[in-house]
Amino acid sequence: MNSKLITIAIGVLLIIWLASQSIYTVKETERAILLRFGAVEQIDLAPGLHFKLPIAEQVRKADARVQTLDHRPERYFTIEKKPLEVDWFVKWRISDVADYYRASSFNEALAMNLLQQRVSEGLRNQISRRDMHEVISGARDELMLELTTDLDRVMRNEFGVEVLDVRVKRIDLPSEVSSAVYERMNSERQIEARQHRATGRELAVGIRADAERQTVVIAADAYRRAEEIRGEGDGRAASIYAGAFNQDPEFYRFYRSINAYTQVFSSKDDLLVVDPSSEFFQYLNNFNSAQ
Repeated sequence: MNSKLITIAIGVLLIIWLASQSIYTVKETERAILLRFGAVEQIDLAPGLHFKLPIAEQVRKADARVQTLDHRPERYFTIEKKPLEVDWFVKWRISDVADYYRASSFNEALAMNLLQQRVSEGLRNQISRRDMHEVISGARDELMLELTTDLDRVMRNEFGVEVLDVRVKRIDLPSEVSSAVYERMNSERQIEARQHRATGRELAVGIRADAERQTVVIAADAYRRAEEIRGEGDGRAASIYAGAFNQDPEFYRFYRSINAYTQVFSSKDDLLVVDPSSEFFQYLNNFNSAQ
């Protein structure tokens, strides 16, 4: 009885083991191939549940998602032989699962190492053809685009890997040369600042001189216009007075005398000594005679 139970238990375990060795799943985020006695039998298996022969067949899987290779900073030299510390990263994923398996045997560390070598070589070639200004700012986007295109073509053909993007995170000068470069840049910026200030002062002097000239011209024009208006007013006033005088000269003389009396005798503090028979009192004397 005990031997029978043992046999059944062994049979159940054997069935479970065979089932576990025969059934496998492939996730949406995975790329898989089927090997039969070590040789590739099927490539790029579809996601879902699959069956295989135990022992004879083996399934190898790799991550199909976009992955990042973030490399430590590395030193490169420009066409001027100036060193730069470049920190970069790469976005990549598997494009051809068969080529990727043949190149790396699904060993991600090996794939990363191969990709790192290619990117480092490509960056070295690209930077060595450009000066520091182009690498840092001027042609940086062009450099990255050209490097990504060339690297993607090589990695697809040789390793079955698609290179989506190569980006530089930071470009630094080595510590032994950064101080000298910063001092030179500071001196250049100070010279440029002095030039801008001198140009600004020159422009300011010109603007002030033009403003002062315009002020003198405007004031002169205003004074001339005021004098013209005043002259016109005086002329019209004289014309009006002359017209009034011609209409009744006697009344005009009388009116002028009355105004003179009003102005002369308006202040009681003044003392005026005048001959009573003078022409100034003509109308007063005539008024007294008439009475």
